Formats: sequence, C-alpha cells, structure tokens
Amino acid sequence: MQATRLNTVSSATRKRNSFEVTCDVCENSNCLIKRNLVSLEESGLDVEKNNLRCKKGQQFIIEGAPVNGLFFVLKGKVKVFRTGINGREQIVRFAKEGEIIGHRGFGTEEYYSIGAVALEDSVLCYFSKVYLQNTLQSNPKFAYDLMLFYANELNKSESKVKSISQMAVRERVIDTLLYINRKFGSNKGFLDVSLSRREYAEYAGTTEEQVIRVFSALKKEKLIVTKGKKIGINDIQLLKNEISEHNFFLDS
Repeated sequence: MQATRLNTVSSATRKRNSFEVTCDVCENSNCLIKRNLVSLEESGLDVEKNNLRCKKGQQFIIEGAPVNGLFFVLKGKVKVFRTGINGREQIVRFAKEGEIIGHRGFGTEEYYSIGAVALEDSVLCYFSKVYLQNTLQSNPKFAYDLMLFYANELNKSESKVKSISQMAVRERVIDTLLYINRKFGSNKGFLDVSLSRREYAEYAGTTEEQVIRVFSALKKEKLIVTKGKKIGINDIQLLKNEISEHNFFLDS
C-alpha cells in the first residue's frame, strides 16, 4: 500500500506542467537559483527545470519517499511537516515564494524525512537530484551559496529547539503567531494565510484545545481578533514583549 502511494506521487511530481516561467523573468530575488543565475547560465537551467502546479491541500512530497530532487516555491504557500508518535503531525516550518522544500534530505539521505502540502493553489519549480549534484560539482559559487544556506538553516533550527523547549504553552502559541506574521505578513488586518487551529497547534507543539484556549485569552486581552480561520494581531509589540526573554525572533 505504501509503495503504491509513493510511486503515484513520484510520477505526479515529475509530470511537466504547461505553466512555465523561466528563471530570468522570475521575481523571487531571494531564491537561491535566482541569486546564482549568472553563474548558472551554462548549466542548462531552464531545460532541466519543471514548473508544477499544486492545488490547495495537495501533498507533493510524501514523507519516506525517495529523494529525487528539490522544490522551490515559485508562487503560493506550503507547510512542511514530520510524522511523530501515533501518527501525529508536527509542522516543521512554512514556506513561501523563493524558498526551498526538501533540502534536508538532499545529498545526505535517500528518502525525504518530511512531507509537504500546499496551503493554497501554488506553483513549484522542480530540479532533479542528478542535475543539482552535477551543477554543485562544477559550480563553486553555487556550491558555496548552498553551503551558507545550510549553515543558516542549522543555526535557526538549533535556536528554535533551545527556545521552544523553555517556553510555556501560551508563549509557544504567541511565538507561532509572530512567526506566521513575519513569514506571510498581513492582508486587510489579518494574517495573510489561512490555517486551522490544529495547524497552529502542530507548529506550536501543543494541542488544538490549548491553542483555542490561548486564542480566547488573547482575544479577551484585545491582543488579537479573529474571524473564522482568520486571525489579526492588534499589537505586535505587546506579543513580542511576552516572549522577549527567550530572545527568539528567527524566521525558521
């Protein structure tokens, strides 16, 4: 059963999409590929790249599937998760335009250690593992930039583990709200991403019930407002003050 799922998703992600955007016209200036576009001119970049459409809720990386390549978010929002005890999901991070998905398994493991799902209709750029490995071996600048990216990711992961382990439930939920605000910003007074209370809990490392309680308390204190799934932050600084002793404001 598991093998069938993996094979199905693998073939789907490799299917070439009619929606094609070349890297030279891409507006994601923070993308690792975009930043190295000049040095990658001779690497056959646009020939090797596939653009893939994902519908909201579609899973494009299956945890435990073979690592075939890396995904870059061209447009949209994505959540990255791992499966814990009793099949419970733990959201590792969220990703937006220009960010990499699947890099934790690239080059070190044969299987993806995470799963990834589109939070809204999204477009991804896909580069095969073989192409990227050949490019890294022949392009020192690109290899160096990727090394710095991994070093930064490691630093953020270590800082997050240290800080989150010392936070109370309310502090973890507040940290999650601030992280979502830094990551996606706001739109018309509300955080610019639609997440369920369960998804907030899966990132904060707590339960849905606890998240609902904390949100209710924050509403009574007039620190946030809610409208269905939408959440708006009334005073970002006051929320920051609550967790300032942890000194943790990294975009992990």
